Amino acid sequence: MEAINHYEGYVVPILNDNIDTDQIIPKNFLKRIEKTGFGQFLFDEWRYLDNRDENPDFILNNEEYKNATILLTGDNFGCGSSREHAVWALDDYGFRVIIAGGYSDIFYMNSINNGLLPIILPKEEREKIAKVKATDTIKIELDNQLIKVGDESIHFDIDKKWRDKLISGLDEIDETMAYKDQILAYEKVQGI
Repeated sequence: MEAINHYEGYVVPILNDNIDTDQIIPKNFLKRIEKTGFGQFLFDEWRYLDNRDENPDFILNNEEYKNATILLTGDNFGCGSSREHAVWALDDYGFRVIIAGGYSDIFYMNSINNGLLPIILPKEEREKIAKVKATDTIKIELDNQLIKVGDESIHFDIDKKWRDKLISGLDEIDETMAYKDQILAYEKVQGI
């Protein structure tokens, strides 16, 4: 898992509430078992017209937002079914950070476990960030729990355990392997 701590990127605002996992990646694209290749299907029904041409009215198809790596969105992001593919699609597309008013619990943990930083902010703070020009970056300091927008700093909360996991770039396998010596010693005693 790629570590994230101090991060700078461009923001794209999709400020809809209740964006569910089927809108993030429709179920007909879930047949793959790899974690890669899903970015092309991100927000598929919004990004493409019926003939598979890009929808000119969808913000991610706007040239000035093509390099965005921070998604700014509404409340209850990632609700619906518990598909981890939604996080894989966001990551594969190039997003590293999601800023929302809230998340479904499963989506939030899937994000943490895949190195995607989910930040929770109230609407007023998100509205400030939404005013940033597409050509201006914002900075995120995970260790300090700050988002820097121009001269302003916005504080966000995140559980220390999840913060440290993201900063260290540790996934669940890495966390387990920290106990490798104890596991091997136990297996030896048990004759495994």
